[in-house]
Amino acid sequence: MARMGRAAGAGLTALMAVAARDLLQREHSLLRNFPVIGHARYLLESIGPELRQYLVAGNNEERPFTRDQRRWVYASAKGENNYFGFGTDNDLEFTAGYPIINHRTFGRAVPATNVHAGQDVALPSAKVLGAARGRRQAFRPASVVNVSAMSYGSLSGAAVEALNRGSALAGCLHNTGEGGLSRHHRHGGELVFQLGTAYFGCRDEHGRFDLERLKALVAGAPVRALEIKLSQGAKPGLGGVLPAAKVSDDIAETRGIPVGVDCISPSRHAEFSDADSLLDWVELLAEETGLPVGIKAAVGDMAFWEELTDLMAATGRGVDFVTIDGGEGGTGAAPLIFTDSVSLPFQLGFARVYATFARKGLQEDVVFIGGGKLGLPDNAVVAFALGCDLINVAREAMLAIGCIQAQKCHTDTCPTGVATQNPWLTRGLDPALKSVRTANYVRTLRRDLLKVAEACGVEHPGLIDSGSVEVLTGRSESRPLHEVYGYEPGWGLPSADDRAEIGRIMLPESEQGGSAPPSATAAD
Repeated sequence: MARMGRAAGAGLTALMAVAARDLLQREHSLLRNFPVIGHARYLLESIGPELRQYLVAGNNEERPFTRDQRRWVYASAKGENNYFGFGTDNDLEFTAGYPIINHRTFGRAVPATNVHAGQDVALPSAKVLGAARGRRQAFRPASVVNVSAMSYGSLSGAAVEALNRGSALAGCLHNTGEGGLSRHHRHGGELVFQLGTAYFGCRDEHGRFDLERLKALVAGAPVRALEIKLSQGAKPGLGGVLPAAKVSDDIAETRGIPVGVDCISPSRHAEFSDADSLLDWVELLAEETGLPVGIKAAVGDMAFWEELTDLMAATGRGVDFVTIDGGEGGTGAAPLIFTDSVSLPFQLGFARVYATFARKGLQEDVVFIGGGKLGLPDNAVVAFALGCDLINVAREAMLAIGCIQAQKCHTDTCPTGVATQNPWLTRGLDPALKSVRTANYVRTLRRDLLKVAEACGVEHPGLIDSGSVEVLTGRSESRPLHEVYGYEPGWGLPSADDRAEIGRIMLPESEQGGSAPPSATAAD
């Protein structure tokens, strides 16, 4: 009894101390007016996202990803039943901009598919990456779904390893992000090496780009292509920031920077200053490495794209691929104004860029890649109908390896160990287990895309045309996708040769027969 009394007295003393502090402090008016109990408000605010996620939000209310969307990714990653019962709970009648996919009663002779979640389906790119410009190491990407750029530093080493191992299992590409090529990227997955403004992993002691270091790096790793990052959807026009606390010995070695010092990337590249010098640098990198070289950008002012395509048409120099990141894309941390209001959403931005290439007859020479919430089947189908040849998945891949959308990426306190460098939190993520979930998710998305393509009467999602998608404009009206974005007939599809080749590849092996076109044979 005496012990309980002492404990109660200690508790009362602690409360009185808190009350005294609250009354005397001047920082928070609420606590001065309501000592002790005012702390409940800050507690509820701190766990607000969790309360909404589990107790309050409806299936389609949360953002960036709704509960339904997260459930679909989680079930797909675990190889569980990802079907939904009792019909859609989306408001189709009053949602302007809602896409509707037009299935066909009779299409071309399409092989019947009966595959389940997790079962692999072959879904290669409809175009050969780098073939149009004769790159020495041109190739046909084996998967239309690939893992997007997420740097080691933004993600934990365990998360990067899980994604790379999963990419190897699923046979897809894994973009390194601008943070360099780390030991966590070396677990069997083929890579796209991203060159950001700080040239991490291929910079000299002064932070300038070093071509010889780049050549040595790609020669010692399974790098299939180079991507020059001009901007990204979540923070276009800004350089990346990795706080000093996150710059460990391993990250410092990977990036070529000092340990324990804020790592701040410039907002612009030093190796080129306009579209003309950019193309010179692209051709230099392609010649020296033999790899296809492309660019990644969010879309704002269209003057750059007009100048770039004019130069490509006039000079023969050019990028091998273009990755368009939508303004709805995510990142570890960004100012709210940039997250909410800078750069165009994916569909609008991509359509403008694609049309700029198409008007100058360049669309068949470039592989178009999309990013920005395209890891959901409905968004992906619209992207393919607009002209995407490949899609990149980022946050959806994070969800597949355990992310719960806690939105703590910028605090280094990610509770599932995905977006943190905290050793205790990272230890909770098992790369071997999560790699299987990555692969399951990628395979399931490919399966669903193949099923939708067949419903549209074609063999491959890259062959879905803009006439197969309508966009609702009200309760009783809709417009075809090509009309919404001003596409001309034939835009959004690969060349006739590529269409024929991908149709051949998608047939069962016993029915393929014949030989591939010379361009594909040399590159595959």
